[in-house]
Amino acid sequence: MSAKPVAIPPPTETIECPLCSGAGRLKRTEILDRLGVKDFARVAQLSAEEAFRLLQNKHDREHQTAWSRFESEMAKRTAEIRERFKDELRSAQSERDDLTRRVEDCLRELADIRERNQSLESELSKVARVGKREEMDFADEARTWAGICISEKLPRNGDFILSFRAPNGDPTEPKILIDNKDKSVIAESDIDKIVRDARERSIGVAALVAREESQLRQVDREARWRRTDGIWLLRTTRQWIVRDLDLLRPIFERMRVEGFDLLERNAMLAEELRRTFPEIDRIEKELGKASKAIQSVSALVVRYKERLRELCDSSACRGSATAPERDGSMPSASQYQLEGNGR
Repeated sequence: MSAKPVAIPPPTETIECPLCSGAGRLKRTEILDRLGVKDFARVAQLSAEEAFRLLQNKHDREHQTAWSRFESEMAKRTAEIRERFKDELRSAQSERDDLTRRVEDCLRELADIRERNQSLESELSKVARVGKREEMDFADEARTWAGICISEKLPRNGDFILSFRAPNGDPTEPKILIDNKDKSVIAESDIDKIVRDARERSIGVAALVAREESQLRQVDREARWRRTDGIWLLRTTRQWIVRDLDLLRPIFERMRVEGFDLLERNAMLAEELRRTFPEIDRIEKELGKASKAIQSVSALVVRYKERLRELCDSSACRGSATAPERDGSMPSASQYQLEGNGR
């Protein structure tokens, strides 16, 4: 059989739209469905969104897993480190406790030291008041000495400046820097201080005046007049200073005439003056001993006189009671005894 030929409509023939069936309005998806074609753009978008969602979920799971592993590893390592350094931590805690106790002990000691410092400050203030009273007593006493001029209390570098008076009443050179001390024993620092003060005031003679002789050291008693760092220093006491000044008066008068370097130029005079002070002290001690001996002997003489008088009186009474009666021409032994006692 032969096939029937297909009639091909002419190009200008109007036919019904196979897609919209004459409706005239179709959605894009309907057009693609009727044409049998998929929406690759939409499919690609949905596929991309799904891929990103799956990738994000995978990334979250991996992140969570990694964080969990990190935390477990951190806990494991922390436990290992804690176990490893547990002894050191315990020793560090014990050291911290020891340090805390030591700090508390130090604070208590500091409080005790503060209390002692306060008590010492109060004692020092008392000593300062006593020293000031001692200085003022010395000034009042020095103003009563004949031919002596003394300054007011110095604010620093010594206590007073003492000098001899001229016939017209003016103070003369050389001047003497006075430093009063009332302490148990004179120290070497006191010597250095008065020498330094004299050098700062450009005074060539200084005197360290102690309250009592017992406050001077043996070396001070042996060298009461000595040159130290260019300063002639006199170590004396309140009891000796008037006598020492009387001894120095002619030396100072010669200094005013022959120059203040008299003792530096005349070494024999300086050495003789240095030996004179201990000799005078020794002579004064011997005189004191002699005066005490004379007083004790005088007391013994008085006591023995009274005892002899009592013995004579008692023997005279016994003789008069036992002697026989005699006439008046012959004196008795008791009468001779009474006459002798009277004489």
